[in-house]
Amino acid sequence: MLFVLELLLNKLKIELLSALPGIEAQYLMAPVSRPRIDLASLEVGQYRPSAVLILFCSDDKNNLFIPLIERLPYLGAHSAQISFPGGKYEDGDENLQNTAIRECFEEIGLREEIEIIGKLTSLYIPVSGFLVEPYIGFCKIINPPMVPHEREVKNVLELSLNNLLDEKLIEHGTVEVDGNKIKTPYFLVEGHKVWGATAMILSELKTILARS
Repeated sequence: MLFVLELLLNKLKIELLSALPGIEAQYLMAPVSRPRIDLASLEVGQYRPSAVLILFCSDDKNNLFIPLIERLPYLGAHSAQISFPGGKYEDGDENLQNTAIRECFEEIGLREEIEIIGKLTSLYIPVSGFLVEPYIGFCKIINPPMVPHEREVKNVLELSLNNLLDEKLIEHGTVEVDGNKIKTPYFLVEGHKVWGATAMILSELKTILARS
C-alpha cells in the first residue's frame, strides 16, 4: 500500500472509533430548505435501507481520489445526479456493507479490490425515502480499472482528496430539479454540481479529515 494512503487510512480508522461529527457536519452542505430529520423517529417501513461506498483510490503518482458516478437519466428522484456508487438493499446482500460492495461492483466494476474500514453517520433522503449507510473503503490496487454500468452510469468522476479539502471547491447557488430551483451549497467537481445527500456525506468526511 502506498505510504500516503496508509497514513490516511490509519487516521480514518482512529477517527471512526471516536464520536462522529454527524448531522451538524452533514448540514453544512444541506439544501437551504431541507428539513432536519430525527433518525430515531423513523420506523421500519418508513424508509428503504440503502448503502453507498466512499472509496479511496490512488494513482501511480500517489494522488488520492474518490470516484463519483454521474447517473444516466431515468424515472426516479436521483436521475442524472452525481453520487457515490450505491443503491438499495437486496435480500441476497445479508447486510448493508455487502450492499455497498455489490453496488460498487455493478456500477464501476470494483469488488475484490475493496477493503472496508468503517462507516459514517446514516442519512435519510426524504425525496426518495432512502436511509443511507455511507461505508468507507479503500482500493488495494493502484489505478483501479473502472467499468461504468452501461445502463446506469454515464461517467465516472475523480474527486481529488486535495480538492475536497480546499474550501474553494464549495460554491453556493441553485440546482434545478423537475423545473424547481433549489437553493443549496455544492461541491463543483469537473464542472458538475455535487449537492444533496452526496455533498452532505462528503461534508462529514471532510470534517473528520480536518480534525487534528
